[in-house]
Amino acid sequence: MPTSAPDPRPRPWRFPGLMLLCAAIATWSFAGARDKPTWAFEVLPLTAVMVVFAIRRRWFRFSALAYVLLAWFFVIQCLGGRYTFAEVPFPRAVLDALGLERNPVDRIGHFFQGFVPAILLREWLLRRRAMAPGGTVFWLVTGCCLAFSASYELLEMAVVLVFYSDAGPDWLGMQGDPWDAQWDMTMALSGAVLAQLLLGRLHDRSMRRCR
Repeated sequence: MPTSAPDPRPRPWRFPGLMLLCAAIATWSFAGARDKPTWAFEVLPLTAVMVVFAIRRRWFRFSALAYVLLAWFFVIQCLGGRYTFAEVPFPRAVLDALGLERNPVDRIGHFFQGFVPAILLREWLLRRRAMAPGGTVFWLVTGCCLAFSASYELLEMAVVLVFYSDAGPDWLGMQGDPWDAQWDMTMALSGAVLAQLLLGRLHDRSMRRCR
């Protein structure tokens, strides 16, 4: 008995549903934020990126994996905007079990600051710029993600110098670590490398469904 061949066309991705979920989380984050300027700094830049993605989706549709990761990164930023990253609720038992003194959510956020852009940039280079997968793409993505993280740290420094010069360490969420900026960039670098190593094949399959 003949069986029908699988439909080669990509299934429509539920992008509007993801955007509605992100909008609801952003509303919850803003409503409970104690420091609105901090919320704006943490959430609005990524909100602008997502609006651009939504508008440009008519001409270029990213893979389902890319959209899911972007939404996940947005949720993390909304948590940081609502509580500030230094004060995001984190189970004390987990901190004790891991021997951690400081809240790790800030480090997690910077890890995904490299992890998610790595997949987005990788896809743009492979699909829009027709670059061949391999070492050149890997190192270009890694370098750009590290540069993005460093740029964010410089922007953060500029905002503090201009608007919060008397409360820099508290606003930056350093939690007493003088090497906070360096560790943030290291986490972003690690995220960019691991995203490509761990998700490369899955990302390739997800991209094939977009063609």
